Amino acid sequence: MTKKANVVIVGGGPVGVALAVDLAMRNISCILVESRVGLSAIPKGQNLTQRTLEHFQFWGIVDELRAARVMPPGSPIGEVTAYENLAGDYWHAPPGRELVRSYYSQANERLPQYKMEEVLRAKMDTLPLVEQRFGWTAKAVTQDAQRARVVIEKDGFEETLEADYVVGCDGARSLVRDQAGIERGGTDFDQVMALLVFRSRDLHEKLKRFPERSTYRVMHPELNGYWQFFGRIDVGEGWFFHAPVPAGVTRENFDFQGLLEKATGFPFKLEFDHVGFWDLRVAVAEVYQVGRIFIAGDAAHSHPPYGGFGLNNGLEDAVNLGWKLAARIKGWGTDKLLESYSEERRPIFKETGEDFIASRIKREGTLLNQVDPNKDKAAFEEVWKEWAGDVGWRVEGYEPNYEGSQVLFGPPGGVCSAHGTHTYKARAGHHLAPRKLSSGRSTFDEMGFEFTLFAFGADDAAVKGFAAAAQKLGVPMKTVRDRYDGELKDYEATLILVRPDQYVVWTGDSAPANADAVIAKVVGRG
Repeated sequence: MTKKANVVIVGGGPVGVALAVDLAMRNISCILVESRVGLSAIPKGQNLTQRTLEHFQFWGIVDELRAARVMPPGSPIGEVTAYENLAGDYWHAPPGRELVRSYYSQANERLPQYKMEEVLRAKMDTLPLVEQRFGWTAKAVTQDAQRARVVIEKDGFEETLEADYVVGCDGARSLVRDQAGIERGGTDFDQVMALLVFRSRDLHEKLKRFPERSTYRVMHPELNGYWQFFGRIDVGEGWFFHAPVPAGVTRENFDFQGLLEKATGFPFKLEFDHVGFWDLRVAVAEVYQVGRIFIAGDAAHSHPPYGGFGLNNGLEDAVNLGWKLAARIKGWGTDKLLESYSEERRPIFKETGEDFIASRIKREGTLLNQVDPNKDKAAFEEVWKEWAGDVGWRVEGYEPNYEGSQVLFGPPGGVCSAHGTHTYKARAGHHLAPRKLSSGRSTFDEMGFEFTLFAFGADDAAVKGFAAAAQKLGVPMKTVRDRYDGELKDYEATLILVRPDQYVVWTGDSAPANADAVIAKVVGRG
């Protein structure tokens, strides 16, 4: 028996479900295969960026997501970083993602991943174009020039699923990636980490010495840059904790309460809910596409849970790939457009993993061992001051962009990179920042699942040229016209073409010499 759809998604975690939602909302049929039926209660993936909340905005479920949070509304999301332990004299509570809030249409959010998955699954339940196969396991993935196929199994019964494309969202041990022959590489720290989930009202009370925050990092010279990391699950009782542990540690042979109390610097009462382990490494796939097979999320890239990069990048993968698959299946996109998924997304996470995570671990290990406050207090305090300001670079300097993409008009010599600067100026290859229209609405309120041409004080000929070019190629495009004044002048362009994932593909102050060529390039026909 063979069941057919436009896309088969292997893996029903947050990235797989998000991709299913995105595709179905673009009128693309898909079958989602996931061996798990229920959701894990491990509170990972809590830190959702402003960009991720924009995705939920476009899926129409941002209010549902915020309502699912566990911490009370208004609870701070930032961090405290302390030297040696949480009882010491040296700590700082720097600003976090609020530094870049105005460049996005949504504020960031914090809630356990399983709560977010509940919201995504509930949305998916409303979409008849998604066939859900929870409890089924993918056994084999093959492809030829015309189709891709996935053999799935449940309770000894096998079935073949056939589709135009297969996407592996099946985690770090991805079957899809392995069967497509995709290799991975990256930094392996050869370090075992513990994940502890526990409840303690006592710890909540004892951390009131700090400004209210959701995470607490402990840095110690002995750890060589690795973190001991406390995170709130709620306000008052629930916690999780990551820390390096010696090789060979098991649940039975190690004093985990002692480890926690060394990190806090004081004894406290607690009850454990979970003890687990993971390996500290950064791994990035060599390519994200082989023919009709794609990978996304942890199947494409995995890293330590530092900074919330993994889940947020996985959701960005889903959005980047979703509109391109829809475009190709509907006929106005091309294979070249699909190729741009790997071209755009892989460099982002390679730099994220190596520059924002691996190099940070090494740098902080070096800083910690430069000076000892017991031997040279003044020198240590200078280093500590420098360190406190480092978060600004990590937040403001992380601005994923696709300047080197072949399907947009980036600057000469541009490359796709996780490094960038936040600005209101509309730049090809960059996320469009929201600005207020004369109606009082945001530019983000006007965008949808199609291309959007913003025309501010532009002449009719320029607008008509783009509209005719889009119509000729069957490219869905909406035009938004307004005066070129107020906040809109921050864009420094009167014509801005934005693709369906809210990234700018072209800007100008007058009609292009050939609007047909512009539209053709941004859908992979140029």
